[in-house]
Amino acid sequence: MTVLLLAGTGEARELATLLDEAGVEFVASLAGRVERPRLPVGEVRTGGFGGVEGLRAWLAEHGATAVVDATHPFSEGMSANAAAACAASGVPLLRLARPGWGGAPGAKGWHWVDDHAAAAALAASLGRRPLLTVGRQPLGHYTAPLAGHRAVVRVVDLPETEVPAPWLVMLDRGPYDLAGELELLAEHAVDVLVTRDSGGSRTWPKMAAAGQLGVPVVVVRRRAEVDGVQTVPDAAAALAWVVSSSVVS
Repeated sequence: MTVLLLAGTGEARELATLLDEAGVEFVASLAGRVERPRLPVGEVRTGGFGGVEGLRAWLAEHGATAVVDATHPFSEGMSANAAAACAASGVPLLRLARPGWGGAPGAKGWHWVDDHAAAAALAASLGRRPLLTVGRQPLGHYTAPLAGHRAVVRVVDLPETEVPAPWLVMLDRGPYDLAGELELLAEHAVDVLVTRDSGGSRTWPKMAAAGQLGVPVVVVRRRAEVDGVQTVPDAAAALAWVVSSSVVS
């Protein structure tokens, strides 16, 4: 069998290692949006498929017998395309998505919003020195509402959007630790943290630091997972699904 692993997360890299160790043939796919991605083991392709029809064609051409969608929790477009393509092609699909932070300590006291526009408007009213950790693609939602704020923006690659002059852009990637996050918030006098419900432990220390310092937190909720797609929380469970008789057959 050949498994298509839609990658780009730590969980995807972990699953790639497990698949490799188990002798499962697979191809990992990266969207190509990060300039210096952390590559999983094994064969890696980079770039989009060309929508649902392009993905269907790839699955047929490569004889894919299963797909594991281990993209970022906020890669809604890719997840929707994978669900549509697999349903049309009859290829089993699994979603590997780390749990969100909804049940984490302090979560009930955070400001939960449905989208980035709401997050930007709320952040503008809560403080003057926000720390934005929302990724580079949504930054366009924040430039106007926070144009006069001394925002600190932490991203992996340089933003594609032109940012206001008062903003400070920091190029960095996790994992982070609590001491470093406490230092960051204190050094820049951060008075509101804006983030997404990415989940996991790699970027959790910023949430703990904000809680320790009493900094308000604005969190963009995840959208619901695609209906009808089985979801597992970790790489071990995904490996078990891949090697199960229902997928092998």
